[in-house]
Amino acid sequence: MASRLSRIWPVVSRVRWSSALGTRCVSQTPKSSAAGAAVVSDLQPVSPALQDSHGHTEVNPFETNPDFHGFHHHDSFVDEWNMRLAFFFGISVAIVIGGTFIHYLPDHGMRQWARREAERLIKQREAEGLPLMTENYYEPGKIILPSSGDE
Repeated sequence: MASRLSRIWPVVSRVRWSSALGTRCVSQTPKSSAAGAAVVSDLQPVSPALQDSHGHTEVNPFETNPDFHGFHHHDSFVDEWNMRLAFFFGISVAIVIGGTFIHYLPDHGMRQWARREAERLIKQREAEGLPLMTENYYEPGKIILPSSGDE
């Protein structure tokens, strides 16, 4: 269980609960001028034509947050191929092989055999001119009853 949790924890930790719940928290505090703090405009040279009236630029979300499927943290190519293989084997093969397995399972409870046997007995009794069912389930002459004096 712990190994499964360690495999899915990176995916769970990346979920943004504020967007899922419909709320958005915006910080109103000014940026600190601490050493090492980088601003997007410091990282990407931006022409003045792409800036709005407040000096902000639009950041491509695919550059900051690549498409992550949860299979490999660093290599997006391996992550995508692992996702494709997982879906292929998990869905396509499981449905095809699982459906074939369920289709060819043996007759549960021998229901099909019981129906075929009943149809065979009905045809046999009709051919011999006997009624399909008799009033006695067992033949009364074959039943051995204890005598009343043996007690």
